[in-house]
Amino acid sequence: MRASRSPVATGPEQVFRDLREVAERVREGLDAEIPESAEDLPADRAPAGQIGRFAQQERSRVLSAGVSGLEKLAAGRDDEIDEDEYFGMEAIVLLEGRPALLVQGRDFPSQQGDWAVLDGQREGICQSIARVGRVEVAGHPSLDWVGTAFLVGPDVVMTNRHVAAEFSRGDGAGWSFRQGMSARLDLAEEFGAAPGDGSLEYAVTEVVGIHPEVDMALLRVDTARGGSEPAGPVAVAADPPADVPGHPVYVIGYPAEDGRRNEPEAMRRIFMDVYNVKRLQPGTTTGLVPGELTVKHDCSTLGGNSGSPVFDLLDHRVLGLHYGGRYGFGNYAVPLWELVEDPLLERAQVNWV
Repeated sequence: MRASRSPVATGPEQVFRDLREVAERVREGLDAEIPESAEDLPADRAPAGQIGRFAQQERSRVLSAGVSGLEKLAAGRDDEIDEDEYFGMEAIVLLEGRPALLVQGRDFPSQQGDWAVLDGQREGICQSIARVGRVEVAGHPSLDWVGTAFLVGPDVVMTNRHVAAEFSRGDGAGWSFRQGMSARLDLAEEFGAAPGDGSLEYAVTEVVGIHPEVDMALLRVDTARGGSEPAGPVAVAADPPADVPGHPVYVIGYPAEDGRRNEPEAMRRIFMDVYNVKRLQPGTTTGLVPGELTVKHDCSTLGGNSGSPVFDLLDHRVLGLHYGGRYGFGNYAVPLWELVEDPLLERAQVNWV
């Protein structure tokens, strides 16, 4: 197969156990969809209805081509797959194989196919969801939020250096807030949620430290000011999983639109332009980078996932700190088990398990 154009740099033959079964399930879903007719809508809603119908038709066209491509791939007829079918297969990989599931009410929708296994891990995943938040800023010249962070100690969160650098600076002796700026962690920010009461927001009071070697920052938050019982820290893996690559994982974070590296216009239409809210993004580890403190994974992350935790799906420990990705090549995280004796993490009282 030719090189992928997808943010998920893993082909369908590696993602899906049974290509024919996936093709049949997608086809059945397309047959069941009944687009709303714009002709039956009031005049003031008809234009929007026409746009929605066009988007539905485009989605159906792309996925139908993907079904055809999967069937050819399953039959060993790779050389017959055309560009539309390649694109359609990549869309199916993103929608079914490496989805980005909307979180609502600290929960997520059940899935069909390979990710039906998420239902069996729902309790642990929901506990993870409650410990991940969006890093929001005040006083920034152009942004109101800058990434994702998660609780790793009683009052400490972990994120990326490049996230913390948006509102803090080093002076040789330590790190402090930029003049006129402040930050907070919001554990909510879900799709369709009404404005909260602030009980899930915690002020960032201090930059505990910026790691000198990896893209990591540790921030102190004031959990005592929240209106409800603060969430406890996640469990951070003190040892690696036995099977890297190929270990099932999931990322929780806030994917944002990022035209520099992510999906083209047609793919954005498939995902209906819903960004900046909490999502659950399952996938697998794909390997360790030789000579670097990096583990690769194929979860469907976008810009805004910077600082997201990469959880082990089997025991819900955090294996890695996601710090970036390269379009068509994969995503990268710091393997936290390599930093068990790191002085900065010891000072932050990270919850190693």
